[in-house]
Amino acid sequence: MNDRIKTNLKEDILWLKCSNCKEFIFKRIFEENLKVCPICGFHYRIGAYERIEMTFDDGIRGFKSLFEDIVSKDILGFTTSEPYSLTLEKNREKSGVKEAVIVGTGKVKGYEIAAIIFDFNFMGGSMGFGVGERIIRIFNYASQKKLPVFAFIASGGARMQEGMVSLYQMPRTIIAVEKFKEETRLPYVSIFLNPTTGGVLASFAYLADYIAAEPNALIGFAGPRVIEKTIGRKLPERFQRSEFLLEKGLIDKIVRRNEIRDFVSWWCRS
Repeated sequence: MNDRIKTNLKEDILWLKCSNCKEFIFKRIFEENLKVCPICGFHYRIGAYERIEMTFDDGIRGFKSLFEDIVSKDILGFTTSEPYSLTLEKNREKSGVKEAVIVGTGKVKGYEIAAIIFDFNFMGGSMGFGVGERIIRIFNYASQKKLPVFAFIASGGARMQEGMVSLYQMPRTIIAVEKFKEETRLPYVSIFLNPTTGGVLASFAYLADYIAAEPNALIGFAGPRVIEKTIGRKLPERFQRSEFLLEKGLIDKIVRRNEIRDFVSWWCRS
């Protein structure tokens, strides 16, 4: 399902058309509703900075970004239609972030937390060295500062352009989570966004003490089309969506975007 709202690209546009329910939405109401369709409740994909702005006290000003100097590089000289180094540059320009994940600290309703915030606009939120290293660093930092960790995850999996370096981030992040749990006994909570898949899901993401998800998020190691072709069978309706996984006990709760701040603060009080 298309996760981008259809517009005519004009700056002064007043109305948008929901790609899910096909109804027209007043742009101001859509934005005030945190980019969730007020008619059908469809949650549109948002960038990392947008999520920071709507989640943390004082928005971006109240968030301290850490380890910004850590980014992936073209260590293999990988080239398909263009060099990987050029792909990285284009994605940084397009997304406005240096890497597919932002990590840092801030307060939510007065409670300080450490946060991992993926941006799907940067190479589909894929995990390479930069992403893995930032995640490891923030878990270590949270352990030192005695902060709970909340991860907002939207990812297409491991980054093929970095080969085994990318895959190696899976066990590295797993070790970081286990070390954090052993040293602090503080909560680590994952919030799965649309989509959460591949190596990110199969590593640190699913090790959380509690797993929530936004409505209708696609969650799974491989996509439904790949699975259907592999097993030669039609999958159940809504397979791998948040609601289906909640019913099967694979996630703990569905949290709407306007409930996130209350959800985070509840965990910090508990």
